[in-house]
Amino acid sequence: MSMTSEIIIIPVPGMPEVVEGDEVAALTIAALRAANIVCVDRDVLVIAQKIVSKSEGRIVLLDSVAPSLRAREWAQAYGKDARVVEVVLRQSRRIVRMERGVIICETEHGFVCANAGVDASNAAEGTVVLLPEDPDASARRIRLAMERGLGLRFAVIVADTFGRPWREGLVNVGLGVSGLAPLTDYRGRRDWHGRLLSSTVIALADELASAAEIVMGKSAGVPVAIIRGVKFEAAEGSGRDMIRPAENDLFR
Repeated sequence: MSMTSEIIIIPVPGMPEVVEGDEVAALTIAALRAANIVCVDRDVLVIAQKIVSKSEGRIVLLDSVAPSLRAREWAQAYGKDARVVEVVLRQSRRIVRMERGVIICETEHGFVCANAGVDASNAAEGTVVLLPEDPDASARRIRLAMERGLGLRFAVIVADTFGRPWREGLVNVGLGVSGLAPLTDYRGRRDWHGRLLSSTVIALADELASAAEIVMGKSAGVPVAIIRGVKFEAAEGSGRDMIRPAENDLFR
């Protein structure tokens, strides 16, 4: 059950620039203590994908990339950096659409997003950052370290901003999940009028990731937020559960 009367979203300030080898949980605990933020049992921790990827060394030096002919032609046609285009192609299991300078890809994880999640924002000059290799494993590792460090139970969501078909603007979504069931299934329950619900499944992890982004922002330097007061089903969880299977995708 994810129904709740009130939630609190708390930004965690003071996180340093993350580099390869850093422990995100340790940095988060230090930032919490420096800001006098006291966590409670079953807090949900939403962590920006970018710092997780940096800590895991998911960084590509563009000078090390030799663009293919396809990448060079696309880059020339649309004023892009051919090295970045090449990285995007390499990170893609499938190209969904390449049109008008936009590349929509399916990553090896199964995410469908722009540029396979390859991002130059908040990255050092001459580099791009890739998505974590296994966002669920990243979320699990951070959750367990947080629980050991603070003696509390947590849920962790590793989040990134994705575009949405038929809608303008970006929203945060949950790439990796640990400690909560990412979907809330209302099928078999009844609505307020007594009608049996037959198809309603709410993407709770995505909703929480999107809510946290309000205090995190893209340029505020706040890559971690706590959401308190959510009544969720404790479970190992997996961001993969929110990827629609190909056989159920009407647009594939």
